[in-house]
Amino acid sequence: MKIIVLSDTHMPKKAKALPPRLLEELKGADLIIHAGDWQTVDVYNHLKTFAKVEGVFGNVDGEDIKEMFPEKRIVEAGNYKIGITHGHGTRKTTEKRAVQKFADEKVDCIIFGHSHIPIKKYDQGILLFNPGSPTDKRRQEKFSFGVINIGESLEAEHIFFQKEESEKNTKGETTQ
Repeated sequence: MKIIVLSDTHMPKKAKALPPRLLEELKGADLIIHAGDWQTVDVYNHLKTFAKVEGVFGNVDGEDIKEMFPEKRIVEAGNYKIGITHGHGTRKTTEKRAVQKFADEKVDCIIFGHSHIPIKKYDQGILLFNPGSPTDKRRQEKFSFGVINIGESLEAEHIFFQKEESEKNTKGETTQ
């Protein structure tokens, strides 16, 4: 099972369209997880043309998104339970707030966003995974999103790319 993991797309404010590098990966997705700050329902509508979409709302999402998605959720993928939250709030770090959301539940992985900082690490046997942002890298060197592959194990990786790379067409030429 291939899961594409996104957060903080902030569309159309930060981008008018999903980057080509992300669109490439979406073609082979079995599931898409979005950890909030979609900004518009159009992002969801586009993503669901590729695969089933699970997600949560973030701090910049309006009532329309909040009616569609909860603040946190747990999805089952294969034999794994994946917790999803945006990670916004007060006090503590984004990562600590995300972990706290699932303190009383058994999950194998916690996906969160908000900081736009890609993170992949284990804390007490739980994979903590922030995909970064494919459209708003802030102070990061590159844009990013995540891929989780589930088979006998759960394996996560970041896909990093520069804007110039994402603007290449299928012939490898840069578009103007």
